[in-house]
Amino acid sequence: MQDENIFKMSEMADTEIKDVPTLNILLCYLMYKIGRPVDTENLYDIAISTGVINYFYYQDSIDYLLKNELIALKNNGDADLYELLPKGKACARELKKYAPKSYRDKLVLAALRYFARRKYEQEIKIEYIRLDNGYYAHVRCLDTGEDLMDLKLYAPDLTQAKLIGEKIMLNPAGFYGKVIELALSNEEVDYDLSDN
Repeated sequence: MQDENIFKMSEMADTEIKDVPTLNILLCYLMYKIGRPVDTENLYDIAISTGVINYFYYQDSIDYLLKNELIALKNNGDADLYELLPKGKACARELKKYAPKSYRDKLVLAALRYFARRKYEQEIKIEYIRLDNGYYAHVRCLDTGEDLMDLKLYAPDLTQAKLIGEKIMLNPAGFYGKVIELALSNEEVDYDLSDN
């Protein structure tokens, strides 16, 4: 019975919120936790990727937040950004308890993962090179424009090459660290040259 209740609670936590006032609080809270203006596309990607918010309610909430001056739309020359205004900050701090903690946590975790992945994508470049009998997953680890590592890994087909790339992107720093550790700990094999 207890397992059944936990399952029902987890299903409830995965349902979309269809209440725009709650979404308003959640979006303000998310932007408050991010702590800086957010590219409009990034905020959309984070919010929608969680499965908590659908496009139509998201758009209604953004329209409300802009109209009521909780957020503002700015342009930094490169992109359009949403900036949390003082009323939005107050909303995030004072009304957060009206939005379920499970949803707040889910959105903040999605943002952390999203920005970590974006950072990895700038530091790690993966391309897939077709060969006569398979593919290379060509991995480049960059640091201030210089290659820290340039590596080609063979895979028999594109699906497996992409799987290699996806696994590397889960933890690029860990992958790089393991390659360096392996290289530094590699030793020559001792050969037995006795006549026995």
